[in-house]
Amino acid sequence: MPSLSVEILAADAAEPITSAGNAQLGIAVLAGIAVIVLLITKFKLHAFLALTIGSLALGAFAGAPLADTIKSFTTGLGNTVAGVGVLIALGAILGKLLADSGGADQIVDTILARASGRSMPWAMVVIASVIGLPLFFEVGIVLLIPVVLLVAKRGNYSLMRIGIPALAGLSVMHGLIPPHPGPLVAIDAVGANLGVTLALGLVVAIPTVIIAGPLFSRYAARWVDIPAPENMLNSLEGAARPSEDLEKRPGFGATVATVLLPVVLMLVKALVDIVVDDPENGVQKVTDVIGSPLIALLAAVMVGMFTLGRAAGFTKERLSSTVEKSLAPIAGVLMIVGAGGGFKQTLIDIGVGQMILDFSESWSIPALLLAWLIAVAIRLATGSATVATISAAGLVAPLAEGMSTSETALLVLAIGAGSLFFSHVNDAGFWLVKEYFGMTVGQTVKTWSVMETIISVVGIVFVLLLSLVL
Repeated sequence: MPSLSVEILAADAAEPITSAGNAQLGIAVLAGIAVIVLLITKFKLHAFLALTIGSLALGAFAGAPLADTIKSFTTGLGNTVAGVGVLIALGAILGKLLADSGGADQIVDTILARASGRSMPWAMVVIASVIGLPLFFEVGIVLLIPVVLLVAKRGNYSLMRIGIPALAGLSVMHGLIPPHPGPLVAIDAVGANLGVTLALGLVVAIPTVIIAGPLFSRYAARWVDIPAPENMLNSLEGAARPSEDLEKRPGFGATVATVLLPVVLMLVKALVDIVVDDPENGVQKVTDVIGSPLIALLAAVMVGMFTLGRAAGFTKERLSSTVEKSLAPIAGVLMIVGAGGGFKQTLIDIGVGQMILDFSESWSIPALLLAWLIAVAIRLATGSATVATISAAGLVAPLAEGMSTSETALLVLAIGAGSLFFSHVNDAGFWLVKEYFGMTVGQTVKTWSVMETIISVVGIVFVLLLSLVL
């Protein structure tokens, strides 16, 4: 059984909500995606509204009754939020505890104190990967950029030699590793096993982040040899870290253990499921509970209250305030993810699944490569990795029927890899990196955009290689 699944109503439906043929459905899908792209890029509409309107347009172009389209959209939205909403909230709480308690600073300072010279890019990729596990990409950038800039300045390093590994670590975690929203929604859509996806995701992520991070940073530093921008450094040198008002900080070991706790619990569950494979076995029953995403993340949050919050001297009131402040910023993420689930369900209910199956059979395109190509196309058009993941997962979900546990996990990773392809001017992350590092558009393309493309291509290569042996 998948550890994270949401009932897909269309899976048991005898008939789609429209009798349109494949040609009309194909046009409807392209038109629906075009509406979303146009609203996001041209009219700068929020992705939640764009996905909502795009779903209604999709149903209309497919000739489905409006009432049925609305029902499909709201059902998908509700099921998606029910499946991943709590997990996103728990991840946000853990990330906020990590940042506010000084736990993130402790990880950074400890690793940097033991790294120097040639090992510094490797230290940065380790820091970004560990901190990036519970944090959203944008939060991770804001947290790590000051460290990147100060290390580059004080160590007299090329900014790209230090910055690219940090960005690669964050980006790979964001695209391939749950509990980030994109991978969670893809797991939800195709009915994959979260623990197996996490395990295989780590297998893909490690070589990918090495190639796109420390190794590529050598070339990026030659192509764009710039120092840390003085205007950013001046503001950082005079600014205190958020944790500097605290009398003490949590220990390094306790902090890392807290961050990795949910990962370990989910991996233990996946391992026991593979080795034991007996639902009636007592050990498997226990690991099925403690290794479920909800319990694993909840356990990490509760442990973090003590190992991070109390260790930093937080009062009960401050702990409560930290939790409260962590939830407000994720409202937009939840609504985008939910609307993406609605769009996915509308795609399924109008019968796009059979169209994709027919297409893949007639063109003989492997399911993993098809999933990657679809995610790449949507990523290039919308600029959003999350929108690309959600939309691609909805389109290729029918391909997962009959797949093994490892195959569905690899399908999720193929989608995640495709969602990271070539970030450019329609991606908010592109401008965030450009401004923080003080680069021109051209320099950002030669470094950040190329790095994202390397992650995407290397990721799908390793996914395809794994598919040959699993």
